[in-house]
Amino acid sequence: MFGLGLPELVIILVIVLLVFGASRLGDIGSGLGKAIRGFKDSVAGKDAIDVTPKKDDDSKKS
Repeated sequence: MFGLGLPELVIILVIVLLVFGASRLGDIGSGLGKAIRGFKDSVAGKDAIDVTPKKDDDSKKS
């Protein structure tokens, strides 16, 4: 990949653990996963915006 082996990745993980703390690692991983998923969806051309018109039943009740 970038010339990173297992020892380098372990050192990076330990530094991240010291900087952010163990309780924040789950949030960081979740955010990173969502960002990667969003990037893949945008590259694939999937739109997150729903442009179909929705029926508004509340306006007809008045």
